Amino acid sequence: MRYTPLSAATYREHRARFRSGMEKGGLALFHSNDIMPTSADGTMPFKQATDIMYLTGIDQEESVLLLFPDTMDPKDREILFVRETNEHIAIWEGHKFSKEEATELSGIANVQWTSAYEATLKRLVPQCESLYLNSNEHLRQGNEVETRTERMNKSVRAQFPLHNVKRSAPILHRIRSVKTAEEVAQMRKAVAITGKAFERVCSFLKPGVMEYAVEAEITHEFLRNGSRGHAYTPIIASGYSACVLHYIDNDKPCKDGDVILMDFGCEYGGYASDLTRCLPVSGKFTKRQREVYNAVLNVKNEATKLLRPGTMLAEYHKEVGKLMESELIGLGLLDKTDVKNQNPDAPLYKKYFMHGTSHFIGLDVHDVGLWNEPIREGMCFTVEPGIYIREESLGIRLENDIVVTKDGQDDLFKDIPVEAEAVEELMNSKKLVA
Repeated sequence: MRYTPLSAATYREHRARFRSGMEKGGLALFHSNDIMPTSADGTMPFKQATDIMYLTGIDQEESVLLLFPDTMDPKDREILFVRETNEHIAIWEGHKFSKEEATELSGIANVQWTSAYEATLKRLVPQCESLYLNSNEHLRQGNEVETRTERMNKSVRAQFPLHNVKRSAPILHRIRSVKTAEEVAQMRKAVAITGKAFERVCSFLKPGVMEYAVEAEITHEFLRNGSRGHAYTPIIASGYSACVLHYIDNDKPCKDGDVILMDFGCEYGGYASDLTRCLPVSGKFTKRQREVYNAVLNVKNEATKLLRPGTMLAEYHKEVGKLMESELIGLGLLDKTDVKNQNPDAPLYKKYFMHGTSHFIGLDVHDVGLWNEPIREGMCFTVEPGIYIREESLGIRLENDIVVTKDGQDDLFKDIPVEAEAVEELMNSKKLVA
């Protein structure tokens, strides 16, 4: 295993949080992801379903978690099913969890082979009052591929059509959004590796370097520090490409006089980091570039202060919009009178800042959370305002990850340079050979 997992005590705490949201008599099921095919006999790298990862730490295919808190036999209250290995699997695929290893990692005493799942289900479901089935209810999800969870949900509903079905997702969205101390510590490890990659790029970047070469430097730093790679597809966008919000081609040269926008973050132990920095390819910002850069930095700094316990995210984003309006007026991009007379449902700042400022972050880079409830201590968010001026081929976005504390915020990227002068100094201190 490349990474140090969380402790069994933390996974026990996560399951206790979930059980506290269940109604009496409920039985909950959670499934791992499939190994997804490519073509011929190829497959994509395995990525565990984040809900079962959150509840067990088991980063392996064909795993199932069953929670039945109110069953009579204590042994049946938590059951973990893992794939049984054999000599053939060991030779061709390598190590799989033994029952003892799965217990040590997850803190679940009753570990069975996945082959025992169906018989156990038929034995226990008749005893329960309702079935808690999981599903992907993320606001942005639009999956056209049937997941293992969806396939197994269909099977359970066909076998037990008269049982009442309840949703696990609302419970998970509430409990996963508030991080435990160990989760924050794991995110700090991801942040630290991402910071190393940023410093490496600052020493590497110069006119003529290809965007994909910058991406390669980042990937190198991730892998050599124990990360499995990027938490999401990186954006390495120079010049006009920085005005394309989800630009991922990363195939153009970095030209003298341009600014390169880099949105990247490593994954460590399943947890994501998410950083955006902008660098002048030449090593020094022009006067206009610095003005826009500092405007974005001002919005980021002030927006961070607004993320406090009790704040509603909808109101937060409205306040950030006002901050951005002021900066855009100062840059000469918006007219003060036009802003005063604008349609409040179509604010003018959206021409230059068309995305949200913050999203939950954790096991998923766009993590789950309840947007209709107030911010709570322990929640983790990105803060990422941007200004995109297509007619100037200039896009600036700056992004840090923060933990909401009792009295304010803990900026996980606070030690990573972000002020224009500090970035220029870092770029010109020592150069790697491209």
